[in-house]
Parts: sequence; C-alpha cells; structure tokens
Amino acid sequence: MATSVEIGPLHVLVADDRSDVLEALRLLLKGAGHLADLVDSPQGLLRAAEASDYDLILMDLNYARDTTSGSEGLDLLAQLHGAESPPPVIVMTAWGNIDLAVEAMRRGAVDFVQKPWDNQRLLGMVEKQAREGALRRRAESRARTEIEIARNVQQRLFPTASHHLSSTAYAGRCAPAREVGGDYYDFFDLAPGVLGFVLADVSGKGIAAALLMANLQGCFRSHATPPEQFATLFFGVYDEATRRLRYVNCGHPAPLVIAGAGVERLGTTATVLGAFRDWDCEERSVQLAPGDALVAYSDGVSEAGIESDVDFGEERVLEILRGCQDAPVDALIGALIEAAQSSAPVQGDDITVVALRAG
Repeated sequence: MATSVEIGPLHVLVADDRSDVLEALRLLLKGAGHLADLVDSPQGLLRAAEASDYDLILMDLNYARDTTSGSEGLDLLAQLHGAESPPPVIVMTAWGNIDLAVEAMRRGAVDFVQKPWDNQRLLGMVEKQAREGALRRRAESRARTEIEIARNVQQRLFPTASHHLSSTAYAGRCAPAREVGGDYYDFFDLAPGVLGFVLADVSGKGIAAALLMANLQGCFRSHATPPEQFATLFFGVYDEATRRLRYVNCGHPAPLVIAGAGVERLGTTATVLGAFRDWDCEERSVQLAPGDALVAYSDGVSEAGIESDVDFGEERVLEILRGCQDAPVDALIGALIEAAQSSAPVQGDDITVVALRAG
C-alpha cells in the first residue's frame, strides 16, 4: 500500500545570480503558500543549506557571467549530495541540453528545468519532488534507526564482562567496518580453570553477515552443530592449570603464539564451515609457558588496506605485536586494531582481535 505525504507550506532554498530571477521565483512560491530563502552565489547556497533544513533546493547551474557550461552548478550538486540525507534538488539553466541534464541527475538532482519556465509546471514539480523527498528521508531515518537498534543488539551479543582465571589475562574486541558486521568472538566457562573461546568470520558484510553471526553465536551458546553457512572459525580450550591449549582452526587466519623471540602459527585443522557436504576436523594442542601471548584475529586485520592495494599482511601483524608483546592484553589488542584501521582511508572489513596471556 502506497504511503502519501500531505504537502503543507514548503521551505525552499532558491539560488541564482540574477536578482530578477530570484524575485520572480520568490513571488511564485509565495503565491502558492511556500516560503523561499534566496541566495545569489554558490557559497551562499552552501552556507544556507548547512544552516537550515529545507524541503527542497531550486538552484541555477550557472553563476559566473562568462560561462554556460554549468560546471559550477554540477560541482555544487556533488557537494550537496555528499551531505547526510540531503533535500531534493531541482536544477535550472537557460543553457540547457540533454548531456547537461543527464550529468546533473547523475550528480544527485531529482529534476531539470530550462529557463524560461512554465509557472504551473514548475510548481507541480516542486511539490511533487518535495513530497517524494519527504517520503525518502522518512524511510532513510527509519532505516538508520533500525540499523542503530541492530548495532546495539549485536554489541550486546559480544561478551561484556571477563570471566576470571587466577593467573591468565584475556580479552577481545570487535571493530565492524559498517554499523553491524559478521565477525564474532566469545568466551565460555567450561570448567573451573578452563576457558573456551571462539573467533569466527562469517562470509559477507553488513546486515546479512550480522544475521548469520547471530545464528552462529546461538549455535555455540546452545552447543548445537554449527550452521550450514560459510564461515571461518577458530575455537580453543585453554586449561590454566596445565597451560595447554586445545584448538581447531576451520580455515581461519592462523593465530600466533608469541613466545619470547619465537612465534608459532596455529594453522588450519579443517576446511571452512558450511562450504562442503563432507567435513572432517582434527584437534591439535599447543603448550604455553608463563608470559606467552596468544593472539587470534580476523582477516580484517591481515588484509587491511587490500582495497587500496596496500596489504597489511602477517609480517606487519608480527611487527605490531613485537612492539607491545609485554603490554597488557587490552593494550595489545588496541594497538593492532588501530594500526589496521590506519592502513587505509576507509575500513573495508570487520576487524576483531582476541588475545590471551598465560600466567
């Protein structure tokens, strides 16, 4: 069922470098019961759009007296379209052509009017686009609210309080690339002095990956079989009394055991979860000594910057860990996440790190 929005008095920002055009548009909008704010320059338009909320922007593409290219207006469109939830923009020009109109629409305009305009057609266009813009912004606001709720729910799925072992320090942290993500980590009290922990990376990103992540968490929490979905996973059981770690690695980046000047990689013992009908898994173990640090991470760390052809890589991971290997586990996790995030202008994947230091 379609949703409609009643059009009341609109607040319209009008931009043109000719005072007679501004006055004509103000009178036209006023006669229809709408309020118009007038600006005569690109700078004035940007300042006004930042200072107030408008139902619609009606703007000329040409401002410099010696140009008919529309380049100033096209640049303005790009800047307006970069704002969060921008109002709809109708562009006007006396030098209109199909190529200019197409480029204006590509940069975010919702419609195009050539001067001189038809008053009734222009008013109809303004009200139609304002109505559709209100619907669009309402939907975007609802979507942002729902995503924020999903983000809060997902954050509550991660462990919020550390379990207590007498001599072992451990922690975890997830930094999703988007509002929600597909990385998952958790800790489990399996017996007195015995800690279980898991780090998994579900295929994909965003809402779909987050739903699979929640499903995977539910399976672990209920001790059920992992779901038939593609995920890499590392699961370990650490016995504080013996300092022995039993683990399985299902196609996950190899966690690192930093022992003094040496390093041991806990490689794969099985294929990824959910990718194959027939699946077998081998359990392995590793002995830790006092002070040894175990660091598990998702590929959002080792592949940080790959979209920009700058692969973070395991060697960089080791370099970071060597620089703070005696630091508390929280500081070690923070240093690795910060370095991975700073390796590219935009974080392209979820980043999760779990660390444990034997006491």
